[in-house]
Amino acid sequence: MSLLAVPEAQARLLALVTPLATESVSLVEAAGRWAAADVVSLRTQPFADLSAMDGYALRFAELPGPFTVKAESAAGGPRPHPLATGEAMRIFTGAPLPAGADTILIQEEAARDGNQLTLAGEGPGRAGKHIRHRGSDFAEGVTLITRGSLLTPARIALAAAAGHGSLTVCRRVRIGLISTGNELVPAGAEAGPDALPCSNAPMLATLLAGPGVEIINFGIAPDKLEAIHALIDAASDVDIIITTGGASVGDHDLVKPAFEAAGANLDFWKVAMRPGKPLMAGRLGDAVILGLPGNPVSAFVTASLFAKPLIAALGGSKTPIPVLRTATLAAALPSNGSRAQYLRGGWSDGQVTALTDQDSAGLSALAAAELLIYRAANAPEAAAGDQVEVLDIA
Repeated sequence: MSLLAVPEAQARLLALVTPLATESVSLVEAAGRWAAADVVSLRTQPFADLSAMDGYALRFAELPGPFTVKAESAAGGPRPHPLATGEAMRIFTGAPLPAGADTILIQEEAARDGNQLTLAGEGPGRAGKHIRHRGSDFAEGVTLITRGSLLTPARIALAAAAGHGSLTVCRRVRIGLISTGNELVPAGAEAGPDALPCSNAPMLATLLAGPGVEIINFGIAPDKLEAIHALIDAASDVDIIITTGGASVGDHDLVKPAFEAAGANLDFWKVAMRPGKPLMAGRLGDAVILGLPGNPVSAFVTASLFAKPLIAALGGSKTPIPVLRTATLAAALPSNGSRAQYLRGGWSDGQVTALTDQDSAGLSALAAAELLIYRAANAPEAAAGDQVEVLDIA
């Protein structure tokens, strides 16, 4: 199979997605997930013309006064009585305006003696000053959040203000992690001189974690076909099966034949990128399968570019592919080869620079990285000051 370009591989991976069932959950439970239906306002905000400041409600045309102060209006209180000519009303932030008033005179510019009020400063300057007009935020029946939008804290607040106590989202994405390799032992276990603590499983579990995600670690399989097959069978009821290691073409790379033996339909298994060329995708029953490389940096980069978009797509996102942004290089970069490259890098005085260590097994450099610098296939040398595309990871 020929190498696929990253965008083509991402598109083919997302084409394997079958939408998950939806559920209605509380606003707090919905946060960090994606709206599975448009969120339409159930009320108008503000519900009336409200004061934006503490002061006095009055008619602008009657300034500088004097005015007779009649009663007051406070947020949550009864609707105020209308104002007559020459009258003003004490009003507080968030309180409804009385009929007849069109302006707020803030209290810092008001002089009051008993019930008599006059202008003591420059005044509001125009009619309508310091008023939040009815419906200026949103009106009843308007779509406020479109299907597929990420439910950020601000959008949760918007939904609450619009009258919603729950939202429709896709059910949580269930992910099964399988690590492979004779050399691996669980993190924290005693590791002999020929053993290696498994770092990919805890890394992926935290990288892919989120409010709409449930992650199950099925453990480590040695490089034996039947052992890998057994863990794949154990993970058969999840939405995504993610393996690490064994995805290349060596004698000990048995993930591909194990998936095939389990009945999987593989879509692709080679991508034109560094790090991360041996990347496998397909379906096994209702699950999408994603075979990541074993080197931890390769696993991190491919998970960022493929596993995270896959989760977002299953979770209902309308824009699952991460968007690269432009940054300025602080130091020159050499020309690139025939595969797209994702260099670990960091920020320095508002510019980006590639880290010295780009080894696909170098966890110290990965931990120090703040971003990935994207270099297109066959990109020419880039000089300091040139623009490059980056993906934030820290």
